[in-house]
Parts: sequence; structure tokens; C-alpha cells
Amino acid sequence: MIELVRLAGKIVLVTGAGSGIGRATAILCAREGARVIAADISLEPASGQLAVQADVSDSEQVQAMVQRAIQEYGTIDVLFNNAGIAVRQTVAEQSEQDWDRVIQVNVRSVFLCSKYTIPHMMARGGSIINMASVVGITGVRNRAAYSTSKGAIVALTRNMALDYAQYGIRVNCVCPGFTETPLTRGLLSNPAAVAKLTALHPLGRLGRPEDIAAAVLFLASDEAAWITGVALPVDGGFTAGHATDV
Repeated sequence: MIELVRLAGKIVLVTGAGSGIGRATAILCAREGARVIAADISLEPASGQLAVQADVSDSEQVQAMVQRAIQEYGTIDVLFNNAGIAVRQTVAEQSEQDWDRVIQVNVRSVFLCSKYTIPHMMARGGSIINMASVVGITGVRNRAAYSTSKGAIVALTRNMALDYAQYGIRVNCVCPGFTETPLTRGLLSNPAAVAKLTALHPLGRLGRPEDIAAAVLFLASDEAAWITGVALPVDGGFTAGHATDV
């Protein structure tokens, strides 16, 4: 049996690669034959990866990050816009400063990283995968800024897919359910909250970073060559509906 190496020779840029889903994806892409640029504001990359420290909400740092990738490898085939933060508050509770920071990190970063990467993809095509969330396609209480940012990413993904299809650039996003990462560590420290969250996922468990990484790998690979503009739930059934009897 021949083992399929799905990203052989591909150059993959992963933001937010220092932990959680980003780190799992960077490791998986490298295992599948890619040369990985692992970017994060605070980073301990896995071995064999090119590490770039960058605040991806800052235009100058994003341009420097992309230029470093081009200088090292000559091109970028795959961009995974994964960096993000979360704040759990309602609109009335939300400070203006925290609102702006969530939008900057979660949405502006996708705009900036895509803006400066796309010109390097236009001659030969490529794949961009954006990190959205189930809260970007269905309502969840107490997440005004975060839900807004992820809904914006879903909309931006569709527009980018239309704008750049002519260049062979596919643009999709993944919408994870509740996943065990540093971003959810505070929430998951409460056993009662874990039980409630788990019950919302029909498959009976929370997500793991590797679950999301596998979906990103698929969308990055040539196996997804005819897929663009998709918001893919990777959520254990969270968005399928209510799992309890009524």
C-alpha cells in the first residue's frame, strides 16, 4: 500500500501556530510533506519548521512575515489564517477596547495576511483556509464580539472565493465546535461547564486540535481541488440541531 503524502513540496504558512489548532495543523502539514512557516506572536515551533514571530493584526509585521516566507521558499501555496482571541461578554458588558482588539486580531489579521499573500499565489494558484467558528453561523450567548468576528470571516471567505477563483486560488473556512485548546482552557476548567458543552455535541465529546487540523489539511490538499467558498463545520454535530429529546 502506497502512503499518500498530501502536501508534498507545498509551502504552508500557518498563523497562530504556537499552540492549539495552529500548532497541530503545522505539525500535520509538515508530516504530510509541506515546508511550514509557523507564525505566532509568541512561538515555540515544532522541529523543522521556520519560525516567524509576528503580530498578525499589524500591517508591517505581516508584510515582514510574508517577505520572510518568500525569501526562504520563493512562494506560498497554502495560507491558514488561524490566529485569534476570544472574549465572553454581551454587547452592554463589552468594553470598546476589547471589542476593537477582537476584531483586529480575528478579522483584520485575515484581511492583512490574505492581502499580502495573495499576490504571490496569483500566478500558480493556492489555497487559503480561514479560521471561523460554529458561533459564526449560529447564535451562542455571551459572545458578542467573538461571534461578530467569526461571522465576518464566513462572509469574507465567500467574497474572497469569488474574487480569486479566476486565479486558481481556493478560499474556504473551517467552523470548529468547542475544542480543547488554550483559548477554551478557562471555560473547560469547570467540570459542570464541560458536561454542558459536551452534551451540545451529538458525537459525545469536545473537539481536539487534531480534529480541526485534519479538516484544514483536506482543504489545503489537491483532494479539495473543486471546493471553494465553503464554511465547513467541524463540530461533532453541534450545528446539526439539538441533540436532546423535547
